[in-house]
Amino acid sequence: MSDFIGGEYDVIVVGAGHAGCEAALAPARLGLKTAIFSLNLDSIANMPCNPNIGGTAKGQLVREVDALGGQMGISADANFIQSKILNRAKGPAVYSLRAQIDRRAYSDYMKKVLEMQENLDIKQAEVTDILCENGKVKGVRVHTGTIYNCKALILTTGTYLKGCIIIGDSKVSSGPDGLLPANKLSDSLKELGIEIMRFKTGTPARINERSIDFSKLIEQPGDEEIVPFSFMTGEVKKEQVSCYMTHTTAETHKIIRENLHRAPMYSGDIKGIGARYCPSIEDKIVRFADKESHQVFVEPMGLGTKEMYLQGMSTSMPEDVQLKMVRSLPGLENAQIMRPAYAIEYDCINPAQLKLSLEIKGIDGLFFAGQINGSSGYEEAAAQGLIAGINAAMKLQNREPLILDRSQAYIGVLIDDLVTKGTNEPYRMMTSRAEHRLYLRQDNADVRLTPIGYEIGLVSQERYNRFIEKSKMVEKDIKRLKDTIIPANDTNNDFLARHGSNKIVSGIKLYDLLKRPEIEYKHLSEIGQDAELPKEVIEQVSVSIKYEGYLKRQMAQIEQFKRMEERRMPEDIDYSQIHGLRIEARQKLNSIRPQSLGQASRISGVSPADISVLLVYLESRKRKLSEGQSC
Repeated sequence: MSDFIGGEYDVIVVGAGHAGCEAALAPARLGLKTAIFSLNLDSIANMPCNPNIGGTAKGQLVREVDALGGQMGISADANFIQSKILNRAKGPAVYSLRAQIDRRAYSDYMKKVLEMQENLDIKQAEVTDILCENGKVKGVRVHTGTIYNCKALILTTGTYLKGCIIIGDSKVSSGPDGLLPANKLSDSLKELGIEIMRFKTGTPARINERSIDFSKLIEQPGDEEIVPFSFMTGEVKKEQVSCYMTHTTAETHKIIRENLHRAPMYSGDIKGIGARYCPSIEDKIVRFADKESHQVFVEPMGLGTKEMYLQGMSTSMPEDVQLKMVRSLPGLENAQIMRPAYAIEYDCINPAQLKLSLEIKGIDGLFFAGQINGSSGYEEAAAQGLIAGINAAMKLQNREPLILDRSQAYIGVLIDDLVTKGTNEPYRMMTSRAEHRLYLRQDNADVRLTPIGYEIGLVSQERYNRFIEKSKMVEKDIKRLKDTIIPANDTNNDFLARHGSNKIVSGIKLYDLLKRPEIEYKHLSEIGQDAELPKEVIEQVSVSIKYEGYLKRQMAQIEQFKRMEERRMPEDIDYSQIHGLRIEARQKLNSIRPQSLGQASRISGVSPADISVLLVYLESRKRKLSEGQSC
């Protein structure tokens, strides 16, 4: 095989999905010579599952990627066809932006972003081997035998590693969407001593829009007021398309139950572990046997196609059963399936082998991001890709890695969960995973992360100036509201009565008035006390005031959390020699090598009693070091 050297790079990224795009753009924008490899350049930033970005907890991830200087939010704003805020009734801690995306337009847009990026080369080839020397990454070999050298390597291979598509009793070696799989790289990883797991995900059927009776479906329009993902996107006015909703019926459930013996999930043909929070329709019917109906969302794949996506109908049933199931839904009695649903099994790594920087332990310069780390979802992938790309660059520039903790970002929660706890199923981000979610809101992602992105060098001066200006406007308006007192007169009490609020008998600050749940900022215009400010400024002012007490309590919790995170664990500790630790704790601590006492406390199998032992050990070690220095 040829040993032709095809190029010399600082950073190479393998895979050009949502993780790969962010992982390649970050080091290239930081001035490092970068290359990204894809099995097929026409599948860059592909959305083989539902073409939507955001959603519960995922919208926060996209906002955070954007605040750090990433690309996904900008690309989503340029190519969405419907936008809406989820969970509006549940409060700002769980507000989540979700957008239906034009799949092809998004892929083309992201491909062009990569093509136009300075310091970034794009290559179509299958990477088959990772080349290492003395425990350090040296480069990769592709299927033609050509070698590309690098100083840092990021693997973002998605669901392509030994991908296998399953429909009924049909099993085909394939990547998602019928694209080529990557069948050799897994073996190279195993040769390096990396632990491999086998996971499964799936996607529903696509049907032809022309075969749908929309009169039987419930229309789901987008929000009139469009909220963009990116803090750099101005006011957006766009004609949106509708999504629709139908539901399973007793007939649907009967068809599924009668054919469970033909379901690969139940026949044993599927070995990979699937996502608990995104079950197949047959799994829903079995697990929730008492439920008479399940929602199914019928959503467009883009403006240039008639394909519609059946969200909520993921399955690996045989095609004849799929057709019966789909046609049992109201409005889909004559549906024509364009692409059958399928399950896909693939190789991924145990993420507990990684450092919090997403570099693997024991191999210098080798990073992993996205579904290869056992996660699911485009947004989780993009977030990891950005961090891996930043940290590959930080390593080569001899700078400290960027490690976001659980109190700073959903990204911090995501990576900490994967690395510290590992995962035995495809990991999905949810608001319930974030202990400090009232602080980790989508509206303040720029406050939390843009200064960090600016310091790294990914946030432009223009973006940073806009952030500073917004911060000043928020601060100035909060001061105005605290300084302005309205009197107890008929006009103001009539205003309060109209909104079901108690009247006042003496003057009241506007700041205190806005703490009342029934009084919104927009209501202040009725008494001439509003301000001409951007919507995002008003939102941040309102949340800061209305949730002041809760936020103070949350910040106290964060301070307590940070004290545990600041107790660093020395790198040279041999946990097997610490008396008092249980055997399981010793094994887990030696394997994961936590960077802080806080991280140690989150390791499965490490008990509060073990943490107490570690505290005593750290104090004893500190005392001995101090005594040694004084001598």
